[in-house]
Amino acid sequence: MRHMMARDGSSPLPPYFNISPDTAMADLDPPQQTADFGRIAEACVRGRRDLASRGLDESGARTLRLFSTWEITRYLIPIATAHFRRVLKANPDLPQGRSDTTGGAKWFTLDEVLRLRAHFAAEGSKTKEYQPWRPEGLPAKIVAVANFKGGVGKTSTAAHLAMSAALDGYRVLVVDLDSQGSMTSIFGGTVEDEWGTIFPLLARHYGRHLQEDNRLRVQRNEAPQPLDDTLAEAMKMRAQDLIQTTHWPNIDLIGAQLNLYWSEFQIPVWRMAARSWKLWDALTESLEADGILQDYDLVFLDTPPALGYLTINGLAAADILLVPLGASFLEFDSTGRFFEMLHATFQSIEEGENMAARALGRDGVRFEWDAVRALITRYDAGQQAELAGLMQAYLGHALAPQRQDYTALIGQAGEQVSGIYEADYRDFNRETYIRGRETFDATYAAFKKLLFGVWRRDQLAEAQAEVAE
Repeated sequence: MRHMMARDGSSPLPPYFNISPDTAMADLDPPQQTADFGRIAEACVRGRRDLASRGLDESGARTLRLFSTWEITRYLIPIATAHFRRVLKANPDLPQGRSDTTGGAKWFTLDEVLRLRAHFAAEGSKTKEYQPWRPEGLPAKIVAVANFKGGVGKTSTAAHLAMSAALDGYRVLVVDLDSQGSMTSIFGGTVEDEWGTIFPLLARHYGRHLQEDNRLRVQRNEAPQPLDDTLAEAMKMRAQDLIQTTHWPNIDLIGAQLNLYWSEFQIPVWRMAARSWKLWDALTESLEADGILQDYDLVFLDTPPALGYLTINGLAAADILLVPLGASFLEFDSTGRFFEMLHATFQSIEEGENMAARALGRDGVRFEWDAVRALITRYDAGQQAELAGLMQAYLGHALAPQRQDYTALIGQAGEQVSGIYEADYRDFNRETYIRGRETFDATYAAFKKLLFGVWRRDQLAEAQAEVAE
């Protein structure tokens, strides 16, 4: 581009000077109409399919890459490589892997890795952590990742924690509460309409409340409220009807798509019709009723970037709340307002419910979370160390001390609609791959420590309760 020179000839003028209105008008498209939104959306759909197809197999399904002996013994199963090979040789019934060349590196599917992990847990040293720990008899933990500011790494953090836990051997369910469906795309899910999302669970919860309310109405000789077709259909559905398998053998998905946003309009209508309906319990009680907390070890909720009814359901269901944010003034300020809104919202619910409970002589409502942590994402130590230190000083224990760095590997994974752990290290310099993993491995380590602490506290509390009985 040719820049106009300043009057004294010393330097070019900035590009926003001397713009020709006629030239600018010539570059315009015709005025846009509603139908043009549809054409743009269709173009995005075509492009999205093309980008997502990079991870598809011949049948059109997403596939998970293979894992080498080096990766397995370094990251997945704590065992020396030589001993790993000796065990495979001595047990030909175990997965033996495959190799591109004679004598070359062996590669295994994750399902095979999980089988090998189970073998070492049964036959290997009892002092090593071959299988992930979960106290027997305790339910799965629900983890919500939330912030109403977009672009903070919310979906990426939730996805990578889910993948980390799966590689660690946990059974994971991912629930996408965001109608944009980014998490659904990461895990290759397909959702046709709202009936493939968590919407039917919310509708069923309301429908059951309405049935109970109608029973009381009949006792009072009042006319019952009818269940419309939507509620009648939802009453037939269970969470298992919505769960999709993914290309990860131990990660399942309840996906989302645009129609899920309809819930934000429907839920308040139901609430107005039945003021006693506890809408914030809909997701929690639905998952519990369908046995989901026994079928899985961890449930990750990816919430919308707004404090609407779907987010409130996710936050109320959560045992652990993670709040990603960048190390910037605006994101720190926005996150503070997010916590302020959380406080106002849940305090308002508690006060309203407890006032009614006291009048009726019933127990009140008190929300409680096992742990709440803010997490700095996309961190640049060279540019943001001072600000991150100030944020830590103000937030204290509420801000995790671990920083999730931004690396080239993270950027490339995002461009390919995949996760760090789905990237094949042969596509990178091995050191680049190791550095790229380190930040997410550290994030998972901090989360796992939090999870273990919470489970251990529950375990001791349950033991004490049994003694008291």
